[in-house]
Amino acid sequence: MKAIRRFSVRPVYPESLRPLQELALNLRWSWHPETRELLRSVDPEGWAAAGGDPVRMLSTVSADRLTALEADRGFRRRLALAVGELRDYLGDPRWYQRNVPDAPAAIAYLSPEFGINAALPQYSGGLGILAGDHLKAASDLGVPLIGVGLLYRHGYFRQSLSREGWQQEQYPVLDPHELPLTLLTEDDGTPVRVHLALPGGRNLAAQVWLLHVGRVPLLLLDSVLGENAPAERDVTDRLYGGGSEHRLLQEMLLGIGGLRALRAYCRITGHPAPEVFHMNEGHAGLAALERIRELTEEGAGFDAALRAVRAGTVFTTHTPVPAGIDRFPEELVARHLGPGAELPGLDPAPLLGLGREPQAARPGEQPQFNMAVLGLRTAQRANGVSTLHGQVSREMFAGLWPGFDPAEVPITSVTNGVHAPTWTADAMRAARSGKPLSDAGLWELRRTMRTGLVHEIRRRLRESWRQRGAGNAELGWIDDVFDPNALTIGFARRVPSYKRLTLMLKDPIRLRRLLLDPSRPVQIVVAGKAHPADDGGKRLIQELVRFADEQQLRHRIVFLPDYGMAMASHLYAGCDVWLNNPLRPLEACGTSGMKAALNGGLNLSVRDGWWDEWYDPDFGWEIPTADGATGLDERRRDELEAAALYALLEDQVVPRFYQRDAHTELPGRWLEMVRATLDRLGPRVQADRMVQEYVGALYAPAAAAHRELAGPAAEELAAYCARVRDAWPGVAVGHVAAGEDLADHPGEGATLGRTVPVRVAVALGGLRPADVEVQAVTGRVDADDRLTDPVTVPLKPVGGQDLEGRWTFAGELSFDRAGPFGYTVRVLPHHPRLAFPAELALQSLPDDEAAAGAQGVLLR
Repeated sequence: MKAIRRFSVRPVYPESLRPLQELALNLRWSWHPETRELLRSVDPEGWAAAGGDPVRMLSTVSADRLTALEADRGFRRRLALAVGELRDYLGDPRWYQRNVPDAPAAIAYLSPEFGINAALPQYSGGLGILAGDHLKAASDLGVPLIGVGLLYRHGYFRQSLSREGWQQEQYPVLDPHELPLTLLTEDDGTPVRVHLALPGGRNLAAQVWLLHVGRVPLLLLDSVLGENAPAERDVTDRLYGGGSEHRLLQEMLLGIGGLRALRAYCRITGHPAPEVFHMNEGHAGLAALERIRELTEEGAGFDAALRAVRAGTVFTTHTPVPAGIDRFPEELVARHLGPGAELPGLDPAPLLGLGREPQAARPGEQPQFNMAVLGLRTAQRANGVSTLHGQVSREMFAGLWPGFDPAEVPITSVTNGVHAPTWTADAMRAARSGKPLSDAGLWELRRTMRTGLVHEIRRRLRESWRQRGAGNAELGWIDDVFDPNALTIGFARRVPSYKRLTLMLKDPIRLRRLLLDPSRPVQIVVAGKAHPADDGGKRLIQELVRFADEQQLRHRIVFLPDYGMAMASHLYAGCDVWLNNPLRPLEACGTSGMKAALNGGLNLSVRDGWWDEWYDPDFGWEIPTADGATGLDERRRDELEAAALYALLEDQVVPRFYQRDAHTELPGRWLEMVRATLDRLGPRVQADRMVQEYVGALYAPAAAAHRELAGPAAEELAAYCARVRDAWPGVAVGHVAAGEDLADHPGEGATLGRTVPVRVAVALGGLRPADVEVQAVTGRVDADDRLTDPVTVPLKPVGGQDLEGRWTFAGELSFDRAGPFGYTVRVLPHHPRLAFPAELALQSLPDDEAAAGAQGVLLR
């Protein structure tokens, strides 16, 4: 018999136990073991049934259990201590308050997904996990972030396998009332509503849920409201679902709606308004357009509003490939942003221009509105997420700054980090909090953590086979899956093709030999989800599952479905080696190996992402890559890199793990690497370091720029930019001379240790010398006369204009090394409120005639 209506009956908590709800409603319990254990002890069975969600658990505790807890003085004492400690954590000054002068009063952090805890599945992969770790580290440091995202009622999909090993997706519905969320309400208790106007007179409304991540509030917008039509109600149904219009509506709700929710939150709570807005990927880019709308409604011109918005905006790109960027047909965007829809007071033409790609659309293709391009054009400061990714991003987006070398493209990098309290296993944290571990103690700790993983693998594998249709009588073999004493390798991540899930299968005979070695066996645990629309990724999973299903191998290699934060914590703790073999340089950062390192796992990886900058032979191994080799197709490259992987395993990794000291019977060299990883690599990979770098390199300068461009200063800068753009066609580099004493002997070059005078005539097209910076750019040259490692030397105006209206600029070059050098001269816009030389994407270089007429040291 089916109920006609569902409702919840909640227990009534006595006054002495009500602080439990205060603890449960702040996600700090998810990285604070003592609080988590206190909550679990309320009802251990209920905790397990609720998947570790204390709100769900507390809603089902029996009256008898509450009576027993109320009478338990020891429990009440622990509860009072936990609540007091939480309140101190929330209120006391921390690193930010003690160390950051003139700090931003608040920073908005907008992201399409947040991975904070398994109980709140609002993430699909690394982008969301990184966002969650960013919020948690900001909380620990006292950085006043306000997170903004969407509440997906189905989250990301749950994964299972068919009998044939094909990925299947399920979308369980999340009930916000069973999660650590509260509705944002007005003072009278009315729920806050955010509204977006849509084409055709439609309306999209959203309510706002508030989640406390330690000290950081996170606002999550939710469109599941009766006042919405069915299509609009489904906007927040699932992460990265639907077609182009559905995705655009999600990004409008995140960016435009998210800003409105943020304003409401600050108005209601009195929280300081953000001075800096951090857009975590292009999905949040429309927030910049909403801020432009706000400023124009206050009386600013569009260009001045854009300059003011740029000053206080930080944009982080996470993708190293153009295919990973959201792009929408311009016509679709124009229908949703303009008259009759959202942002009606703004001219659609310049809005569309902010997201227009620099390259012309291909024949037959509509012009595209690119969300990463929008982010870069509306943020004065931008970054990639590792040093290598910063370089790749500068090359990928160089078209936005035509004529500039990629090295001058204003995209820096902040290498990702991971939140150590979240990802360090309790056993490792406890063991390292006391006196130093001996080698025997460290080896036993690693064995204990590996044993815990083996039990978790067997539990999950049994559950997976039952989902695939196997009966209990068929599953006795699972009790022998994996050996707690064998070398255990982990590979777990999303399954796009570039991450190469099946590279390990390229030579199955060689892999079998490694897995089945009777004296030195290797065992491999694999997990990962393919996007529901990615049949290619699903085929890769099926290929690996079929290999792992082979009867003679299934105790040594397993695929575990439904990879998520809960499973990941076991994998990072128990694996001895973390494998990563992407196509270089397509891994932006790749933080899973960092989390393994926090637990003493060694990395075995291609030099991509973070491993490219922090690789050290004491921390693991680099897989040689054929990146950059000419004449290799993808199949041949995979074969070469797979062979290199097998060789490393056979010749270095496996022997080192199983080599035992004759006296201690311990793997001494392996343990040295574990210690080096824990002691030297561990501190580098932490999110605290990452957030501190964001504060120093991006947030604080953005706040200063935001303050400088308040009021008339933005209009003045906009007027300067307009004047320079209008005049720039008349800016030209004329006659150039370098080394007056060499003028009669061109080609002799300069002498080491001497300075060489440079003089250039420049037409400024009506601009003043103070409006520009004239530079000599010098450095070594290659065979094609391209400058390498260039150094810029400012040239100063000398005297007035000549008879042709040109200005003379002069300076000196110096050389600290011998060899082939060259120089050129260029003119750039100059204004004290421009942050980078390339900011306006304008420069003037010598034309061929001026270069040919240059005297002295050869132009490049």
